Amino acid sequence: MKKKYFIFLILLSIYSGLSAQIKLSAFAEVSIVTAGPGDEFYEAFGHSAIRIKDPVLNFDLIYNYGIFDFNQPNFYSNFAKGNMIYSLARYNFNYFLASYKNHKRWLKQQVLNLTQVEKQAYFNFLENNALVENKNYKYDPYFNNCATILRDLTKSILGNKIVFNSKTPTEVSSLRQLTNHEIHWNSWGSFGLNLITGTRLDTKSSYDEHMFLPDYVYSSFKNATLFVENQPKDFVLREDTLLSFEEKEHTASILNPFLLSSILALLGIFITYKDFKTKKRTRFLDFILFFVTGIFGAILVFLWFFSSHSTAPNNLNILWAFAINIIISFFMLKTQLPRWLNKYLFLLMLFLIVIAILWLMKFQVFPIPILPLMVLLFIRYFFLSKLLTSVK
Repeated sequence: MKKKYFIFLILLSIYSGLSAQIKLSAFAEVSIVTAGPGDEFYEAFGHSAIRIKDPVLNFDLIYNYGIFDFNQPNFYSNFAKGNMIYSLARYNFNYFLASYKNHKRWLKQQVLNLTQVEKQAYFNFLENNALVENKNYKYDPYFNNCATILRDLTKSILGNKIVFNSKTPTEVSSLRQLTNHEIHWNSWGSFGLNLITGTRLDTKSSYDEHMFLPDYVYSSFKNATLFVENQPKDFVLREDTLLSFEEKEHTASILNPFLLSSILALLGIFITYKDFKTKKRTRFLDFILFFVTGIFGAILVFLWFFSSHSTAPNNLNILWAFAINIIISFFMLKTQLPRWLNKYLFLLMLFLIVIAILWLMKFQVFPIPILPLMVLLFIRYFFLSKLLTSVK
């Protein structure tokens, strides 16, 4: 068994060495391949890959930077910490095509207008990158993904010969706006993404940064200009539709975030109204509100300070999901509340007002489904404050 494994390693090393020496023919093509969105949330933004085809050498390869494995060791803990490891996979294009055909996702390719030297440079880079020791990379959904790598690879090979022309609508300026345009605002994916990301997504972004989306890579390459001996040429030589399917649109599920938060808010406001009438306090409701918002706050604090997620810092959702509420929740189980709690409640209400102001100013755009919960929190905090004030 060991002998077979040893022989396999030798053959693999020989093949790797030979692949680095392969010279593409004049008929070789380098193409950017763009796929439409799929059914899963992580497929909602589409996909980008690069294809190299040489009919003379009889190969047709796809280089796919979007490979990850749920079963890899510590996948979920690494995901929480921001250490997401993705890989480049190099395989026959027919398998790639069959997969997208099976999932009924459209597929287009853009054949690039390259010289023989440039085609070879793409091939050499990708072959080297596909080696076992080079294939893994640290994934970032906005700054280092399957789409941005193709942008960076192209800039690295072509240098100042390539100019990506911006044709982005002027009203689209932030990464969050681009993200929210791609996914339904009332989906669980959108809610979670807007909950755990901070102001980095709300700042004005450059056109290059917009190319974290495969659609923008497609349009950017389509509109790009290639300068050959100071003469401008179209960067895309030819466009082909490989698979023609209707674009999949993501919709909200029946049990969506806004509906669920609205039901919880109405229930909480109804209980608060009854408490106001009876001059009593439903301790269980207070414990749940403070404990749950505290748990959410603790998660956001962890992501901000203890993870390497590039978009997690400066997340002002911590103003309503306040981590200290975990501790306060246990005071809420007592029959009589401490008087100092009144100042704390005033601080929480002030935070909610600040959130409304920051939202209107677009300093940070918050997930829309939290609106009913914010109304409930403000009403409940106000009720508790009045209750404490009335106690002599």
